[in-house]
This record gives sequence, C-alpha cells and structure tokens, in this order.
Amino acid sequence: MDKLHFTYEDIHRTAKDIAERVKASGFDPHMIVAIGSGGFIPARILRTFLSKPILAVGISYYDDEDRPTDLPRKVQWIEEAERKLAGKRILLVDEVDDSRTTLEYCIRELMRHEPSEIAVAVLHDKDKEKRGVIPDEVSRYFAGLRIEDRWVCYPWDADDIDAHDEAARKGV
Repeated sequence: MDKLHFTYEDIHRTAKDIAERVKASGFDPHMIVAIGSGGFIPARILRTFLSKPILAVGISYYDDEDRPTDLPRKVQWIEEAERKLAGKRILLVDEVDDSRTTLEYCIRELMRHEPSEIAVAVLHDKDKEKRGVIPDEVSRYFAGLRIEDRWVCYPWDADDIDAHDEAARKGV
C-alpha cells in the first residue's frame, strides 16, 4: 500500500483547525478522551486550544505486525469511569478514521457510562467504505482532513524524523 506522511507541523495545524471548528460548533467538552496510542498526541495538541483535561483509553485493533484483528480490544480503560464520565460532554480523539471499528467500539463503551454528549475528532478520515459506524448518540464528528486510502505515516512513529519529513515534503 502506498504511504502518506505528515509532519508534526501538519498535525499541529490540523488539530488547531479542528479546535476552531469545535468551538465554532458550540460544543464545549468537559474533557478530551484520547484513544491510545494514536490519539495521544492529537489530544494533547487539542488541549492547548480547548484547555480541557485529557483522559486516555487504550484500544488495540492491530496486531504486532500492523494487521487488523477481528475485533478491537481494551488494553487500558478509565479508572472509575462512571464517576468521571457520567453526565459529561466528551470529545473522543483519535488520529485516523480508517475502518471506523475502533471508534465505534470506543464510543459504545463510553456510552455505557452515560455521558451527556459525545463528539468525535480525528485528524484524518480515510475516503473509503467503513466496517464500523458512528452511533447515533454521537452529536458531532470533526475530521481534520479527508484523505485517500493510503497507509498513514505519523511523525511519532518515525525512526528517522528527517527522512520522514522529507517524504512528507515530497507528498509520499
């Protein structure tokens, strides 16, 4: 599969744009919930612009060789979730909406704790048919960029950041 590289600067600008759209929409989350590991850095950048605390969940949909598994699974969950999530407005953050399976799984798990509202923010939404769905309970969906269906290479996964950024500059 062809690859698509993004720099930290690309990610920062995209997150800032998402934050501006979140504010303009009138959605004022009580907290950001980051889906780990890909959502950690975008969530932290969004925190800069939204000034909201971050909680983290670990959901794994890929195996050790980056192949999708049959179903997502919890790796880490929010301690005392009911107390922290009940009645709260949550902005759920991940880096990419690929198959949508991880997002759907996480949203359904969060809904079990009765938040008042959930919105979703992703840096990149792949333009392809999705296996999962965004449940009706989600009030808003913010995608930074809609991209073609290519393997996305994020800077936080790079062994050689200079080579990574060069590939991003070349548009590959």
